[in-house]
Order: sequence, then C-alpha cells, then structure tokens
Amino acid sequence: MNYQRHIVFLALLVGSLGTFSCYPDEDVPVITEDNIKEAIYDTMKEWYFWNTQIPTNIDVSSYTSREQLLSRLIFQPLDRWSYLTTREAFDRSFTGQNAGYGFGFGIGENGSLYISFVYADAPAGKDGWQRGWEITQVNGRPISEYRAGNGYNFQLGPNTPGIQNSFTLKLPDGSTTTRTLTKADYQSNSVLHKEVFSEEGKNIGYWVYNGFQATRGQSPTRSLEVEEALKFFESANIQELILDLRYNGGGSVDVAEQLMNALIPAVHSGKLMYTNALNGDKSNLNESQDFKKTGSLELSKVVFITSRGSASASELIINCLEPYMDIALVGANTYGKPVGSFPLSRYNTALSANDVELVPITFAIANADGKAEYYDGFPVDVLVNDDISRNWGDPEESRLQAALNYLRFGSLSPTERRTYVDHGWEMIDNFTGLEKEFPVY
Repeated sequence: MNYQRHIVFLALLVGSLGTFSCYPDEDVPVITEDNIKEAIYDTMKEWYFWNTQIPTNIDVSSYTSREQLLSRLIFQPLDRWSYLTTREAFDRSFTGQNAGYGFGFGIGENGSLYISFVYADAPAGKDGWQRGWEITQVNGRPISEYRAGNGYNFQLGPNTPGIQNSFTLKLPDGSTTTRTLTKADYQSNSVLHKEVFSEEGKNIGYWVYNGFQATRGQSPTRSLEVEEALKFFESANIQELILDLRYNGGGSVDVAEQLMNALIPAVHSGKLMYTNALNGDKSNLNESQDFKKTGSLELSKVVFITSRGSASASELIINCLEPYMDIALVGANTYGKPVGSFPLSRYNTALSANDVELVPITFAIANADGKAEYYDGFPVDVLVNDDISRNWGDPEESRLQAALNYLRFGSLSPTERRTYVDHGWEMIDNFTGLEKEFPVY
C-alpha cells in the first residue's frame, strides 16, 4: 500500500502513515474531551471498513469514555479488534519493545499449567525460565485460585517496571523452585527456536516464530531476525519447512511480505500475492501486491503449526501461500482475522495533538484466488494437542511430532491417533486491543 509504506498492523496490513501533524506553538487551540470524541466519530465515519454500519446522529457527550464511544461505533457482529492507544505504544509494540516478565503460559494435555514460551532478554529469560516448566503457585497461592472462566487470571498488575510477583515452578526433573521476578523493559526476540532435522536424504527446517516484528530503525521496514533465520535455513539447504506459529498473534505486514518472498518458489515470483480493499468511500486506495522472490530457498512443502493463538499476519501468509505451494496445517484452527488496520491519528489534528491513536479495522485482504473471508479461522489438516510440557525442538512434542509425520507419511502415523482436548481457552483470550497482537506477560 502506498499510504507511506511503513506497513504494520494487527492481522494483515498496517500502514504506518508518517509523522504527526502539529499545531504551530503560537496557534494551539483548546481541545475538549468532547472534541476528541467527535474526532474519533468523524474519523471512523471516514475510514472504518464497515462505515455504513456506524450509527448516525451520535451524541458523543453522552459517552463516559473514548473506549465506550468506540465500542458503540464498531460493527459488533464481526469486529473484535478495533482499539485506541498512543502512538508510542503502537510503535513500541510493532518493534518488539515490551515491559513485563516476558513469558507466556498455557494449559497442557494433562490440564496442568505450563510456561509456553520465554523471551531471552526479558526478566523470565534472564532468570533461565524454559518452556515446559509447570506453574503451581503464584504469590504463594495455588493456581486453582486464579481460575477465571476457561482460563486463568494471575492478577500480576500493570506492565510497569519495578512490579514484583513470585512464582513456584515444577521443573521437568521433578524439582520445584520459587522465583521472584521484577517487571522491566526489554526487547523481545521473535525467533524462539530454529533447527534442522535430517532424515531420508532431506533436510527439514523447524522454525518457531512468535511475532511479525520489525527491527527498529530499519528502512525499508524489515526484520533482521527473519533475515538471520532465513540464512540459517538456506545454508542448511532445507527442502521442507515446519513453520511454528502456534502463539503468533500477528504484527507487521512488511515483515510478513519479507517472509513470504523468501518462502515462495522462484517460479511464482511476479505473481499476485494479495489484493486489499478499503471501504466504498476509499476504494481509490485499493491496491495489490505481487511476490518478489528473495533468497535461495526452494521448498517442496511447508507445514504450519497453528492454534487459535495464530492470528492476523500469521493467517495472511497461510492465505497468500496457499494458491501456490503445497501447505498443510497441524495443531488447532487459527483465530480468524481476515481484516486489517492502520493508525489514523495522522488524519485528524485533534487526535494527533492529543496523542490519541485510533486503530480501527480499515480494510480486508484477499489472496490470489479471491479468498478473503475466514472469520472462523483456517481449519487444520491434523488436529493435535499442544504438549506444553515439552521444550521447543523435542521430537516427541505432540505438534512437532505430528508435523514431522505429516511430511513423512502425508498424515499422522498409524500409531499416532490421539484424543484432542479443547480447553476452550488460549492465552490470546486474556488480551484486548493492541496487546492482542503480541500477547505476553
């Protein structure tokens, strides 16, 4: 998209649209809270993808908060994503600048609670935490006391540096340890694991990728982590790839394109990657994007490991590669977000001057076959539990084992029939707004 091509987003295509406009110092008008609400209303009517569904004759002063107003304006049957934030928070999230402990958790096959992933430079990573450690207590209270619906709420407080909580953890060797962590600012790593399995004369890459995050200061927008991972797999001359997106809630579309251009076979370079469509009033901005092959990878198959935590840009690459490549999905069905956003404060002076970043759904996207509506997510070819009790790369971990067997046999192995347990909850369910794109504690 050419709305100044710093394209990031929360599911498919986010155009970061440049710098804020500012008032001259000598001519700063007084802007009231109702002016800001009116700006939200007007901007939604202009840019919102479902702008024909926005209620008319809204009295913005009758809403107690900006968030309450936005909730009234969004198209509830389909929109689960539009939100308000600040420009700094938006930019920090899409470049992996976080605050907190830097870990995820999930419910294992046996119903226990485990650490699902850890960022290396976050407090949990620096303390040595690993995927597969069981959480038994938080702040001296058993996990059962934090049960909330189908999931858990640990009540860890805001992600403000300095906040402390203690965790009792059971390690894979059966020992227990109690750790006190202090929340801090950190830079997350989107590549959680990469390795190569060699068997029967072929090399299979395994890549755990946890967020389409751009590297700060890179122009054009891209991820140096992705470049490094691609070089690793190119040097290993892999013929097939298992791309693990099970906790990847989305991120930068520029980075998604960077990845797709490396994965697409050279024979398809120049062919249509996707088309995007804005609302009827903005149809003159509709555009398409073609593949531009990069690197030396020539893959015969790609198996995606997914879950309901796989959303947005994760679903974008599945959708865009499907018309051209032999792909399969292993794990659980994806989230279902076929629409995208870009931040709109640049288009309204009241929003930009008051650091109000409005990020509503602004477009839908379709692949080369015209596939554009997957609000129920992408179904998997092989339904398999998430074995969080095992660390990344363990060939006995249920989903990795199923992905490897799919590449070996085209299906599960004859002895691998398992009962799937749907706990009705994924970590992504504990987050809203901007944090839903990059869920982490």
